[in-house]
Amino acid sequence: MGIGSFGRVRVFEDFLGAPDVTTGGTTALTRVCGLTQLAVGAPTLAQTVDEPGGVLSIQTGATDDNNCVLYAGPFKPADGGCVIEARFKCNSASLGAIYCGFSETLATTPVMPAESATTALTINGSGGMAGMLWDPDRDTDDWVAVAGDGGAVASDLATATGTVSGQGDLVADEWDIVRVELDVNGDAKIYHDGALIDDVKACVTASDVQHAILMVEARSAVARIMEVDFFYAEGGRDWTV
Repeated sequence: MGIGSFGRVRVFEDFLGAPDVTTGGTTALTRVCGLTQLAVGAPTLAQTVDEPGGVLSIQTGATDDNNCVLYAGPFKPADGGCVIEARFKCNSASLGAIYCGFSETLATTPVMPAESATTALTINGSGGMAGMLWDPDRDTDDWVAVAGDGGAVASDLATATGTVSGQGDLVADEWDIVRVELDVNGDAKIYHDGALIDDVKACVTASDVQHAILMVEARSAVARIMEVDFFYAEGGRDWTV
């Protein structure tokens, strides 16, 4: 079996150019620069021109549960692990939810991989997932590390309702950085602003493929605006003949 020179597959999007579409929606393979977009509702996508370095603006529709997801992949952890890292900010801490990480399940009508209301954590979809979640419906306002598979919370997650970052509320118009690493065993290291929030063992099946995603969702009849500075994802190449 021949093995070539390029064992890692990568995407790094810095949004230095205008997006391919200005109105998104629930349409497979809608391009946003080097990424793909899916949505519930019709988000407005634009290049931000008053900040340097390339920034994409995403404004959801103004209906409760309207959302937009940027994604790349899929990647298979068993092929050498995979990583997502993204830097982003939002216009309000109370108007909507944010998820950044990996999700095996990604429908053309996208659903948040995890949600948290009051003190409960719900894992959506039938596949594995791991990432950071901000959900204004929680009783405690803080970022939480979340992981699960098959609709169940990962048994090794440090806190079954989501591992609190301890870094406090999302601050409007302040940058957040999330990084999630999945290794060849399906373990997940979940970081927020450079701090390791949880190291969750065997939370996904390593042979299952994962989408690297960044998602924003309105939680009221008010549009939510998220600006994205960069989106990076990588994984190993499958050299199977």
